[in-house]
Amino acid sequence: MKGPLSMVVGGLLACSALASEPVTFCGRPLVAQPVAPNTWMVEGQREELSAQNCGHIGNQAFIVTPNGVIVIDSGSSPTFGDAFKRLIGHYTDAPIRWVFNTHHHPDHFFGNAAFDQAEHLALATTLSLMARDRAALIDNVERLTGRALPRTRLALPRSVAPGAITLDGYPLTLFAMTGHSGGDLVLLDPATKTLFLGDMAFYQRAPATAHTPGLDRWQAELSQLRTLDADIAVPGHGPSAPPSAVLDQTAAWLAWLDRRLSDTARAGLGANAALDGAVPARFNGVALDTLALGEYELTRSVMQLYARYEEALLWGSDND
Repeated sequence: MKGPLSMVVGGLLACSALASEPVTFCGRPLVAQPVAPNTWMVEGQREELSAQNCGHIGNQAFIVTPNGVIVIDSGSSPTFGDAFKRLIGHYTDAPIRWVFNTHHHPDHFFGNAAFDQAEHLALATTLSLMARDRAALIDNVERLTGRALPRTRLALPRSVAPGAITLDGYPLTLFAMTGHSGGDLVLLDPATKTLFLGDMAFYQRAPATAHTPGLDRWQAELSQLRTLDADIAVPGHGPSAPPSAVLDQTAAWLAWLDRRLSDTARAGLGANAALDGAVPARFNGVALDTLALGEYELTRSVMQLYARYEEALLWGSDND
């Protein structure tokens, strides 16, 4: 049997004649960035969901193994998934056999239909959230991008349990988290020490908080992820980087956001007061004002979370 390196080189040679045309999506080139041996990622645009980016704002990744390709997150639409599949074909002629969805947000699983020959996998909690929110998410993506989505092609994956898993001889370790969306899958590839974080971490882009069960829980799970033996991390949004850099930046933003909301609520002020003042230049040694979409995500987080902070103070008063 061929080893991983010889298989990848063979795939490159076999595909070189077919890979002369660049792959584009929504008028922009798709670029596979090398992350580790046999591992690449495609970075989404650090922008709001819009007609200009056709929904491609999240990251995707793929691993070429001796017995097939593993995809981590399929993108924002079947059309994007088709382009992503063509891009993978520039790097290997091996079949795409497995697709993991890290969570239920549309920029991470609406491309599943393009990989109809693959086995699709997600946490059971993620599947429940997909079933609950799919129709609303489709409507929202169509409204923001102006592009119709074929509802019949958005099939759901099957559930996979956290822990060690072997895909036709290729081992991965899966971790079940909840901090970002309520059902967040993190994958560790022990062969390359690559950590695929999904939206449990954002890098060089402010985190989105729409479905978080709580910033305190998210922070606790980031602390757990720091203990993993990894050399490189692929976040759900933004470039790859050492795990400490990605996790620390996400944690710094969440700590600052929690403090902003808590201080405003304790002062008895309304939600608008939480929006006053710029994102700070630095917090805990991290330059937060350099994060893309900082003001945008602050506004959304205040709308999504501020009532929780006010209610926590009210309930605390009742219990005194």
